[in-house]
Amino acid sequence: MGTPLAEKIRPKTLDDIVGQKELLGEGRPLRRIIESGNIPNMIFYGPSGVGKTTVARLIAENANMTMHKLNGTSASVNDIKQIIAETQTFSGLNGILLYLDEIQYLNKKQQQSLLEYIEDGSITLISSTTENPYFYVYNAIISRSTVFEFKPVTPYEIKPAISRAFQIRANELGLKLRLENGVIDHIAYGCGGDVRKSVNTVELCILAADNDGDKLSVSLESVKLLTQRSNMRYDRDGDSHYDILSALQKSIRGSDENAAIHYAARLIEAGDIISLSRRLLVIASEDIGLAYPQAVTIVKACVDSAMQLGLPEARIPLGEAVIFLATAPKSNSAYIAVDAALSDVKNGNIGDFPRNLQNKHFDGDEAVQKGQHYIYPHDYPDHWVEQQYLPDALLGKKYYEYGNNKNEQAAKVYWDKIKNRK
Repeated sequence: MGTPLAEKIRPKTLDDIVGQKELLGEGRPLRRIIESGNIPNMIFYGPSGVGKTTVARLIAENANMTMHKLNGTSASVNDIKQIIAETQTFSGLNGILLYLDEIQYLNKKQQQSLLEYIEDGSITLISSTTENPYFYVYNAIISRSTVFEFKPVTPYEIKPAISRAFQIRANELGLKLRLENGVIDHIAYGCGGDVRKSVNTVELCILAADNDGDKLSVSLESVKLLTQRSNMRYDRDGDSHYDILSALQKSIRGSDENAAIHYAARLIEAGDIISLSRRLLVIASEDIGLAYPQAVTIVKACVDSAMQLGLPEARIPLGEAVIFLATAPKSNSAYIAVDAALSDVKNGNIGDFPRNLQNKHFDGDEAVQKGQHYIYPHDYPDHWVEQQYLPDALLGKKYYEYGNNKNEQAAKVYWDKIKNRK
């Protein structure tokens, strides 16, 4: 079996790496560490295909260390022990670098088995993860490591790697290459910042290219067929899932309908209309709230329509709900009020019910004041009469503040007039 194209064009120096200039550019922190040759324990956090493994390999080469690679999905404690045993051999003379890919899949016991050896310097650990290490990696490992975050590579940065990959394959085949306009751009923008995925797409394009004997022709139509589904990053259980939902809600909260519909489109393209629907219902109450109380009813109707229709038609009512929420007036007054009340309840700041609100109509011998003394508001003008509702311990407590919007201010004017009358 031939060597994959992605492996053939793997960078040989730090300057060859696509992207990550914030970490690896001249004078940047990680580059200085690598060039010093004094390598600490590190955690590389970031999506797949952005250079984490390549950087680890270049670190080992630069420091003249023996590198061993394990994957958290299959590694065992015995695998780790075998690598540790090598520290006493000739190959461990200049140090052992253990590159542990997807460390989040190791259980706590497996991660703990590394502690002794990274503390005494027997091995240098570079672990990588696509998930937030502060949530998924054992705290003792994090406290002994420096975390570096790798970012998705921009389409602009990926284009040269795609061109180089096409040329390498054409040279290997001894053929000239003709790329239709837009081929490189389509791959670069469709790979979701994953260099490896873009190179793998190049390999597919070469296999499907028209070959007239001395020339390979790659059409834009062919590329589009090979990449019908967007190559964007999406994992319903991973960070990207929650990042998209967070970006969606913050865009709607910030009344940016264009950004909001973009993030909604990512979820729709991934087929995850359930997560999108649930978040839209939350937003209707959390961020629009009492500024437009009917929002939750309208969004519920859109969500119900989407669930009945299914994709692809579901995109239409969901898109309607997203733009409606983004352009609606905003208020989080109800959200703040209920959280403030919950905080008191959770902290035990509740007090006893006022006697007039209790669901009983007789008093025992212990009652100082006999009778319920409840006043029925409907018997009074405007259906309101002053009486105590909060427990004694919370008298005067104010959870809700009217929002600065037309709907809530109208309610404020109405009740101020009634409650302040003499």
